[in-house]
Amino acid sequence: MITALAAAKAYAATQKGAGVDPGLGSPTALGGPAQQGGFGDLLKSAISDAMATSKVAEKQMANQVAGKAELVDVVTSITAAETSLETIMAVRDQAISAYQEIMRMPI
Repeated sequence: MITALAAAKAYAATQKGAGVDPGLGSPTALGGPAQQGGFGDLLKSAISDAMATSKVAEKQMANQVAGKAELVDVVTSITAAETSLETIMAVRDQAISAYQEIMRMPI
């Protein structure tokens, strides 16, 4: 289940990836609009971030087995990986739902 805090973090990360300053709501580029990627680039960025988070969690688990990491660090990294995966799955579900709704529209 995604909490309000996790949703807020995901929203802030999405804005950061899109080049928007979450505090001001304006593009972060100096004197002009942010470079426009597209929805595909945004998804690619989110998926790569989720993959990086899961790799960090895997490294933390391996370090714990070797006795080089604290359990708190392992649990924190696993929780972050789980949250990012849940966010990606929620976006996927919404995209599929939107596609199905578009396909049901009469022409």
